[in-house]
Amino acid sequence: METKGNLMSFRPDIKVVDATLRDGGLVNNFYFEDEFVKELYQANIKAGVDYMEFGYKASKELFDPAQYGKWKFCDEQSIRDIVGNNESDMKIAVMADVGRTEMSDIPDRSESVVDLIRVATYIHQIPAAIEMIEECHAKGYETSVNIMAVATVRTEDLDQALDMLGQTNVDIIYLVDSYGSLYPEQIRALSKKYLAVGEKYGKAIGVHAHNNQQLAFANTIEATAAGVSYLDATMMGMGRGAGNCALEALLSFLKNPKYRLIYALKFVQDYMVPLKDNGLVWGYDIPYMITGFLNRHPRTAIAAIQENNRNYVEFYKEAWDREN
Repeated sequence: METKGNLMSFRPDIKVVDATLRDGGLVNNFYFEDEFVKELYQANIKAGVDYMEFGYKASKELFDPAQYGKWKFCDEQSIRDIVGNNESDMKIAVMADVGRTEMSDIPDRSESVVDLIRVATYIHQIPAAIEMIEECHAKGYETSVNIMAVATVRTEDLDQALDMLGQTNVDIIYLVDSYGSLYPEQIRALSKKYLAVGEKYGKAIGVHAHNNQQLAFANTIEATAAGVSYLDATMMGMGRGAGNCALEALLSFLKNPKYRLIYALKFVQDYMVPLKDNGLVWGYDIPYMITGFLNRHPRTAIAAIQENNRNYVEFYKEAWDREN
């Protein structure tokens, strides 16, 4: 597959999506101070980031608000308290999980400061995801769809799902490496598959990578070289378990002069490092590498790290036995 551009190319089609609050919120149950969120919002604007994802639109019937910070739910007023009417060029996004979101909690776009609803779905939920996409589109939103855990999906099922989604009003279809198990060669092949659907149906393609095998940045670059244009990243790679592609690394790589790395670095320096210093844990570790190459959900690795279990050999043997 021909590479789109080169290391010195300016790609006007590329959009950077900051997912720090949403994926990073899985580290601390979405308990971010308002000052942190306001400063992140301003840093993203100054850095030229195209979209900022604030969190989930989770159902308060299914998730107890007393157990989570407000970015698990992204009430309209909570977002407006940070952005006002968002008098900036950066767009606002939230994620809606299939089966975990009440569509009645999503107002019409005319009543919201949110621009993009990101629908997250597993392969067996595609019909429900399509219903959500169409309802959000009818309400006036941009929409994207994340097919999660794609490395576990059978080829024929993925092909069918992509074709079904291509026929909807969704704007962006995301390639998601949920378990951080994919290698650059696989990312390139999958990017080709997604981009073919995007070209056929007029959809943009995005990538969301996890860092279990220290490949989130490399895989994001590989997808970008193939032609993928919506790129997810988080400040200092903050995200569930091993975390994500680091936004500051991504901005340092992209050649669009609108992206200004220094503002991301200042936020990392002033706000992300203190989170680490105060005990929040995310980022690459050996158990994540093991679950990554075994193509497994990282929940057992998360538990091992929380328990400070450094018996890597025993963890590997137990994970291998569960796999086989």
